[in-house]
Amino acid sequence: MQLRLLGRVGHADTYAAMQRFTAGRTTATADELWVCEHPPVFTQGLAGRESHLLAPGDIPVVATDRGGQVTYHGPGQVVAYPLVDLQRAGYYVKEYVFRVEEAVIRTLAHFGVTGHRVAGAPGIYVRLQDPFGHAMLEQRPQRRVPGAPPPQPDFTGLGKIAALGIKISRHCTYHGVALNVAMDLEPFARINPCGYVGLQTVDLSTIGVQASWDEAAAVLTEQLRRRLAP
Repeated sequence: MQLRLLGRVGHADTYAAMQRFTAGRTTATADELWVCEHPPVFTQGLAGRESHLLAPGDIPVVATDRGGQVTYHGPGQVVAYPLVDLQRAGYYVKEYVFRVEEAVIRTLAHFGVTGHRVAGAPGIYVRLQDPFGHAMLEQRPQRRVPGAPPPQPDFTGLGKIAALGIKISRHCTYHGVALNVAMDLEPFARINPCGYVGLQTVDLSTIGVQASWDEAAAVLTEQLRRRLAP
């Protein structure tokens, strides 16, 4: 997987570049991992509802073709875009999502933080009162009885620290994952993050981890390259 460190780049230009890369790639094209930071922007997924944009104000809103609802990108957040040929890698979309989330969980563990999955909701969460504790989360994904309805996400006592949104085209992935490191969290109050009313969003800084953007980006990059290997 080839690494491209883009620095701080506009979301719209990066989005267009991902689409061009994916449309033009062949079976011989090497997978790439783009790592960057964006100026303030709200992005809407294909299922995005206007009602989840509460008061965007002067922050632009960009419609995208990824899955999910609305989220925020801004300075102090590590954004990683894996461009992976899943057919060549040998795993399916659910496994891909699991691997990306696992990379975030391992990155948080590097800084002493315990990341959690929540049943029915993509992304990674931390316990607000005990982000460093290792107790198993009651809301974690568990085996369901065949035919049972999907669980309703329960965010009690949790804050979201990483958001995931992906697109698959011709078996190839784009868009990706955003890890909050040390950012102005106020814009998240202008939306229902990921479409959930009242969902609290946190970053490493607010839970007591003083890590730089470069440090977090380096760890997440290594974890993604490791976890997404064929």
